[in-house]
Amino acid sequence: MQQLISQALSGLPLQSDQGIWLGYSGGVDSEVLASLLGTYASLHPELRVTLVHVHHGLSANADSWAQHCARRAAHYGLAFRLCRVTVPGGPRTSLEAEARKVRYQGIRALMTAGDILLTGHHEDDQLETLLLALKRGQGPKGLAAMGVQQVFAGDCWLVRPLLNISRHQIEAYAASQGLVNIQDESNFDTRYDRNFLRQQIIPALKSRWPHIAQTAGRSAALCAEQQLALDEVVRERLTPMLRHSPWGCSLDLAGVAQYAPHWQRLLLRAFIERQGGEMPSQVQLEQALAQLLEARDDATVALRFGQILLQRHTGQVFVAHYQHQLAATAVTLVPGWQSAELNGYVVEVREVIEGARLRPPLAGEVWQLGTVAAMGLSGSYRCHPHFRDKGRELKKCWQEAGVPPWLRQRLPVLVIDGCLAAVPGVWLERRFLQQDSAPGLALSLSTSN
Repeated sequence: MQQLISQALSGLPLQSDQGIWLGYSGGVDSEVLASLLGTYASLHPELRVTLVHVHHGLSANADSWAQHCARRAAHYGLAFRLCRVTVPGGPRTSLEAEARKVRYQGIRALMTAGDILLTGHHEDDQLETLLLALKRGQGPKGLAAMGVQQVFAGDCWLVRPLLNISRHQIEAYAASQGLVNIQDESNFDTRYDRNFLRQQIIPALKSRWPHIAQTAGRSAALCAEQQLALDEVVRERLTPMLRHSPWGCSLDLAGVAQYAPHWQRLLLRAFIERQGGEMPSQVQLEQALAQLLEARDDATVALRFGQILLQRHTGQVFVAHYQHQLAATAVTLVPGWQSAELNGYVVEVREVIEGARLRPPLAGEVWQLGTVAAMGLSGSYRCHPHFRDKGRELKKCWQEAGVPPWLRQRLPVLVIDGCLAAVPGVWLERRFLQQDSAPGLALSLSTSN
């Protein structure tokens, strides 16, 4: 048991002052890890080791659990952080799933890039995860369940040192070491899927097949291996079909249409996942493909699945996160500004000496960044983009520049003394261009996430 943490961390880029965090509930699994981590930290003083307890506020015992965890952290000589979160509720909402989501979000907010999060998942948890994946009808990726080492939130690591250890072994070790742990009363509430499996289904399976947790773990590992190979092929086919623009990444539907239906589903699923979207069901995915691929060339298709939107425009599909109507917003820019953020977009300014560029600000001018609604710019507003010889209505300029319709009310525009001066990343207005060879200003647009 003493070697589990060093084995689980092997191969990861550990450096001096590396942040290692333990998701510490105070239950027996995380208590064993905390004990082992205390020993490991004493042997590696160059690392920053912290126990983080997430306070969900769902139990009347939540405060006493937090106090217990703080005391135990001090007992092990480890730093402690308390992370308070709010679990959203509502109809058709899984409290179990929402608690897990906000728990990981809260912990990730404390971490920095490259940090490592340890969790107490063990062999029996792996079996539960596999059974839940079967219940949800998931494919190889879902059946791959959990790995000892996985990328977490894009730039961190998630490590599970106990994944190949049974619950019985963990409890036996805790008893032998005299470890003190808390017991969450909700663990016995079989209304939650995991507890139902843990209390009623898995004991029955183990009574018939004592080694089912180990064999299920091998199945999960095989699924993970096959999914890894499939991901490589999907990535090779997907990459040439991606198109990048100032307003995001899109997928070329003509390229997707060249493949058989099963590949079309894999490619669209991979694209949605790449954009950080919540995955539609198999039926929803098939319906989306039918509408996206069969629509007229000039049709704009918008499909909502949960909190994601699939938007078709000029033969491309974009993934967006659903949002309610945005309020008309604007910010006033101060002299010497270098960047500003609005509606999830970042506008940056830099000085250039060639190409289309804005003239510098004049004394007394008011420069503002806002939406067209906030700036009072209607579709009939007369524009003169730098790439056109003549002026044209704003709505026509949007179309000519290829800006998707659903972004036209969201993208930031630059207004000088009430007049449109630029749509950052798209065009500059001729009347505000630098006319001589003197330096001017270039604007770039990027997303903030």
